[in-house]
Amino acid sequence: MHRRKLAHVSSGILTAAALAVFALVGVRPAAAQQSAPAASAPPPPAADETDDPYEATNRAIFGFNQGVDRTVLVPVANAYRAVIPSTFRDMIHDFLQNLNSPIIFANDVLQGQPGLAGETFGRALINTTIGFGGMFDVAAKWGVPYHTNDLGITLATWGMGSGPYLMLPILGPSNPRDLFGDIADSFGDPGNVVASEHNKIWASFARGAASGIDERSRNIESLAEIERTSLDFYATIRSLARQRRAAQIRHQKEDVPNAAPLQGASALPTPAPRESIAALPSQTNAAMSYRMLSPPQPSGRSLTDLQKSSMAPSAASGR
Repeated sequence: MHRRKLAHVSSGILTAAALAVFALVGVRPAAAQQSAPAASAPPPPAADETDDPYEATNRAIFGFNQGVDRTVLVPVANAYRAVIPSTFRDMIHDFLQNLNSPIIFANDVLQGQPGLAGETFGRALINTTIGFGGMFDVAAKWGVPYHTNDLGITLATWGMGSGPYLMLPILGPSNPRDLFGDIADSFGDPGNVVASEHNKIWASFARGAASGIDERSRNIESLAEIERTSLDFYATIRSLARQRRAAQIRHQKEDVPNAAPLQGASALPTPAPRESIAALPSQTNAAMSYRMLSPPQPSGRSLTDLQKSSMAPSAASGR
């Protein structure tokens, strides 16, 4: 017991030390921005779309992940949607997001984002109290939207490159920078620390599984449509994962499906692709109108008269 506590204390000290180093390093860029307000901060380094040196191995792992997804994750996600009403699914989704608040707040601070940090703190306070422990996203209804943040985004903000593209077993697309960030965030997450201190490691795994199932259930139709229409599903997922991560690093709205649902939840469910032609935008501005034709009225003429009248144009044309 004492060894376990000592290990958690030491890991906590190392995590705190790392966060302190990032905080100290962040003082200089902040001062530079104040001294030169007209200059904009350089964007984080973008990943090269061709930076996939382990593509053969990644494709093999991707194939394995697809098998697990079809046989396990999608059936479980469908059962989750079938058994649990949408209202309760939204409550679970909001509760899981609220549990992420401490890590999000810490990375907001490390990135020098006081506005985002204030939003995260306010959301956690409102949803934990008025929202009954986070089961209701009251803050979003009051105009304070959810945003995600993690140590991988923090490292990217301060100039660290992502490194080569990696396809992780079960977890999906990632890279060395984000993998390191996810591990560090898991050690620093207060919920995981409390579960470990009380010998309830299973609670951390249950939380991760619930988050993955919830997120996978929100991307079933979108990912299925992407797979159906993709010539190379692996390359499409790689591109989507990088686009989504780039949007998160820029703190922009994520408008692409989550290609790695087991790694983190989105703010909102991804809308299903529009498959109906009626949902497609019109190419012209002119409105199209239709007129219902009235059924033909009986003329009272005999069949012989009708045949003669139908033959008349032919005869006229033959003259």
